[in-house]
Amino acid sequence: MYELDESKYLYLLFLLPLLALLFLYVQYWKIKAQKEFGDLEMVKKLSPEKSRFKPALKFGVVLLAITMLILGLVNPKIGTKVEKVKREGIDIVFAIDVSKSMLAEDIAPNRLEKSKQIVSQIINNLGSDRIGIIAYAGSAFPVLPITTDYNVAKMFLQSMNPDMVSSQGSNLDEAITLSETYFKGSPNTSKLMIMVTDGEDHSEGAEDAAENAKKMGMKIITIGIGTTSGGPIPNKRNGVIESFHRDKSTGEVVVTKLRPEGLEVIAKAAKGGYINGNNTKEVVSFIKKSLNNIQKTEFEATETASFQSQFQWFLGFGFFLLLLDVFLLERKTKWVQKLDLFNEKKN
Repeated sequence: MYELDESKYLYLLFLLPLLALLFLYVQYWKIKAQKEFGDLEMVKKLSPEKSRFKPALKFGVVLLAITMLILGLVNPKIGTKVEKVKREGIDIVFAIDVSKSMLAEDIAPNRLEKSKQIVSQIINNLGSDRIGIIAYAGSAFPVLPITTDYNVAKMFLQSMNPDMVSSQGSNLDEAITLSETYFKGSPNTSKLMIMVTDGEDHSEGAEDAAENAKKMGMKIITIGIGTTSGGPIPNKRNGVIESFHRDKSTGEVVVTKLRPEGLEVIAKAAKGGYINGNNTKEVVSFIKKSLNNIQKTEFEATETASFQSQFQWFLGFGFFLLLLDVFLLERKTKWVQKLDLFNEKKN
């Protein structure tokens, strides 16, 4: 197992063929200049100790040294050991509203991006908890199953958008029901669902779904995103607002608002809590306090690869080759001459 820490430096490897072409051009230019100076055989006799092979060897050593230095910058990491680890924590499922109303910009940069920022900050402050991600609008969609890989979770989080779910609306009860399936594999683990939404157009069955969640030991924390005064839903092309979403029946611009009342009811039904999501720091603090009040359980053993940096080997070998190039002279080597590999000695 391996990974590249700074893969962007691999682009420097494209310099190597350019250097090779430059070297060939220089050799061609030298031969051309020697022909203009005089007969090539006579030139060779004037410098009998000059090797035809050594310049190419020296260039090859320099080229290899540059390659090693570039790989050192890339910093390859090798998983030298795989060990069993045990974790203590809880299972958390983030249910994130990706409906069109989450594109409203009554909170900067918009409701959906603010939701991503909040969830990312919550993940950064977690310890050994397992997390999963659900996207929902008119229907719920599993984005990431339960995992302890926070980096992968944040990568999936950033890719979420309204196009993930075809049907619009805010089907909170389906999101809650889908979250329950995430917890079936670990019945003895403490369970928490964190729902991030503006609470608009939620279905009437959400409260009943929250009651059922409580029966299976799942708590729900709801985070309201947006403002009660609301804002329009922009239609953008290449990041530029072209128009605003309008009601099909009246033709008027739709103003979407934060509906905290329904979110408070859901949180209360599932023995959780509600908080306004406009202040990320306050939300993270609220979640941390809530997690401290939830009993931690030991997870099943998982395999974790421990990667170790290998850049020092590449840099060390690269500098060694550069030092070697200094001591490589372009004149012929005596003991190689004695071997007469190319049968150049005259009888």
